Amino acid sequence: MTSPSARGVAKVIAVVALCAAAIYLLYLTRDVIKIVAIAAFTAIALGPVVDLVERSGLARAWSIAAVYATLVLLVLGAGAAIVPSISSQVQTLSRDGARSLAELRRNPTVRRYDEKYHVTSKLQAQVKRLPQRATELSKPLRDVTVGVFGFFSSLVAVLAIAFLLLLNGRSYASRAFDLMPPSHAARCRRLAPQVYSAVSHYVLGNLAISAIAGASAWAVMIALGLPFALPLALLVAFLDLIPMVGATLAAAAVALVALVVSPIAALLWIVYAVLYQQVENYVIQPVVYGRTVEVNALTTIVAVMAGGALLGLLGALLAIPVAAAMQLIIRDFRRPASPVAPT
Repeated sequence: MTSPSARGVAKVIAVVALCAAAIYLLYLTRDVIKIVAIAAFTAIALGPVVDLVERSGLARAWSIAAVYATLVLLVLGAGAAIVPSISSQVQTLSRDGARSLAELRRNPTVRRYDEKYHVTSKLQAQVKRLPQRATELSKPLRDVTVGVFGFFSSLVAVLAIAFLLLLNGRSYASRAFDLMPPSHAARCRRLAPQVYSAVSHYVLGNLAISAIAGASAWAVMIALGLPFALPLALLVAFLDLIPMVGATLAAAAVALVALVVSPIAALLWIVYAVLYQQVENYVIQPVVYGRTVEVNALTTIVAVMAGGALLGLLGALLAIPVAAAMQLIIRDFRRPASPVAPT
């Protein structure tokens, strides 16, 4: 058996060193890569909307600006609707809670235990501090909201990169394909529109389904007389974006609020949530998605778990469209490459 030459050993060491350096570079730039990935996903999601606005006669840059402005107005409108609602209902809950505690103390049995353990006075003190508690709780809520995209500078970077991708994405892709070997370029030119269509349809469909879930939940909560109906409906719509567990978490959160009103209201809400989930799974999703996004159950579970482990909530949201794109790519690579005509 011949011993390896010094040149061969040097090549192996060089390859290992280059791989290690590449991995280390990726680790150092992981935040930048995350921002670029979020921007690319945002551009793919907003692409069909921008195309639709552009068909009205606006230039593409102005179409992108119009979509951005609409999103900003929607966020501001949601905030303007939520904040006054929460503030007024917290004040009402604080006032009604103090009155209910005073009425509860009129019961002789309750009054006897209360004089011994001073429960009512402690509860009244906490109820009076409820508005202050709500203000304190708004701070971590604000941190969570901002943390979805990181710091403000990261948000600006995401929107700026997404703007450029929406504006010049086709030319960027065409230049990248031109650098590839002809057989690979032909495959990528065929595959790119399919991936774009699958991801964009999934994102827009998921947003539409979440909007339906939020609107339906709001109507039911109003009918049941639950407090914080609008904020809870927005919470339902947001959590419904998360595959597998989002709808269950939303239903549980609203059920706890309904339980404060009455056990009957909580039971009716749970019945509605179970029935609506079946309607969403077997009626709404097939109609909205059609055959554009087809990811089997096992792939969905693995993708959501992997995405959540890598990127947390953001990874869980991106898991299904990424899995759909990977499925299309793997399916295409099973076929032989398209023949290239001789020049």
